[in-house]
Amino acid sequence: MIKYRSILIAVLAVVMVMLLSFGSVAEAKRVTKPLSYTSEQIEQIQDYASQLSAIRERMPELADLIQKQDWVFVRNFIHGPLGELRSKMMFVTQSLLGEDQKQARSAAKSVFDNLVAIDQAAQGRDYKLAIRNYAETLRDFDNFIALLPKG
Repeated sequence: MIKYRSILIAVLAVVMVMLLSFGSVAEAKRVTKPLSYTSEQIEQIQDYASQLSAIRERMPELADLIQKQDWVFVRNFIHGPLGELRSKMMFVTQSLLGEDQKQARSAAKSVFDNLVAIDQAAQGRDYKLAIRNYAETLRDFDNFIALLPKG
């Protein structure tokens, strides 16, 4: 009888350990994402948003260079003043919540793809391709900025 009691206690202990370990795994999977931004996050995002807005205000310079078909300076502008655009957009994207993050990532990718297309058009001296991608860049850039939370 004592032998059965020892075995029963050991089996119950194993069952309890298993229940507790499976319970904590299920609880760990239920991590919820925040539904709103903290004031620190908004402040940080707004700081980068102001930097992105400053870059956006310089975009007409690129249009002027494309209009003049000054291909060397078009490429210099893309790699110079617009060079930090990717890192700033990616940082902001990582700070956004859920669906906004997905949309921002898509818009940022479109901006980069369009800038690469402008660069290639400048290399090939293709005015029509450059100006079309410039318009798409502005549209995608504006869409990205619209996704950012307002203070």
